[in-house]
Amino acid sequence: MQAFVNKLWYPDKDAHPVFRLLKYLLLPLTLLFWLVSLIRRSLFKSGLKQSHSLPVPVIIVGNITVGGSGKTPTVIYLIDLLRKHGLKPGVISRGYGVKFDGVKRVEPQMPAAEVGDEPAMIVARTGVPMVIGADRVMAAKKLLTDSQVDVIISDDGLQHYRLGRDIELLILDGARRFGNGMLLPSGPLREGCWRAQSVDFILVNGQARDDEFQMELLPQGIFPVSPSSKHTYVPTPVVAVAGIGNPQRFFNTLDEQGYSVIKTHGFEDHQQFTLDALMQVAGEHPILMTEKDAVKCRDFAKDNWWYLAVDAKLPTRFEADLMDKVHGAMKKKQGKSDGV
Repeated sequence: MQAFVNKLWYPDKDAHPVFRLLKYLLLPLTLLFWLVSLIRRSLFKSGLKQSHSLPVPVIIVGNITVGGSGKTPTVIYLIDLLRKHGLKPGVISRGYGVKFDGVKRVEPQMPAAEVGDEPAMIVARTGVPMVIGADRVMAAKKLLTDSQVDVIISDDGLQHYRLGRDIELLILDGARRFGNGMLLPSGPLREGCWRAQSVDFILVNGQARDDEFQMELLPQGIFPVSPSSKHTYVPTPVVAVAGIGNPQRFFNTLDEQGYSVIKTHGFEDHQQFTLDALMQVAGEHPILMTEKDAVKCRDFAKDNWWYLAVDAKLPTRFEADLMDKVHGAMKKKQGKSDGV
């Protein structure tokens, strides 16, 4: 399904004419999506619906396209950056694909099936205080109640206007950018391209333009998926698998790094893996996957399954500009005993 949708949303010159036709056949649904989104934004802009301000700065890390663009590495980068400047960040997230009532605190070693793959990865890597829930305002309040937090990072939530925000970061896939430029379901956009003009920073995972900041995902090494494994990675041919928004980006990274890959297999984004499913793809061959996928396989991983860890790198100018905005937001909130 994901491969079919990608051909519709991110067409190339050799795309079958049926995909060009289909996006126009979907226009009635796209117009309905546009109308609902417009009404919702207008209700918040007019004050008929209230956004909830919080007593600490809120940084939104989001996108206007469906699918992966590099949000999770960006969140981890921000956690490290804020800590380096003496701040105590916390994170909130939807917890994609997980069903539960209310909000839930994410603890280390919680299975991805209970909290979502991205929250599980973020907490496993950083130990940051984190709360998930569909209502991000409730999640943020829970985070502030339970933890000593002076900055909140929202993993996604650019369109969650009920949550007040002080800084917005838009993350773009440099290769795909805005796809065919159309709203859902004809295209990949949650909001129109105009939304990019209203955010504070545009971070591009790939080639950036003049008004954007280029983000690089730098490989940090190969690690065993199984927490109990004592094996050291041996650079033998591997089967590469990825259940992310753009699997080809991961496969390209492996190729650029010179890994010997005998087969690649892209799964759906947020795919829930099983031992049988991965064995069917790879057999007894070693598997190399993303870190986000690895957190979903910790409980049943074989000793020859590995993941590639990556860290986001951004220009020093971005770091300075962001911290100026964070400190400015903190000063504005000083003296407020209740930001809600």
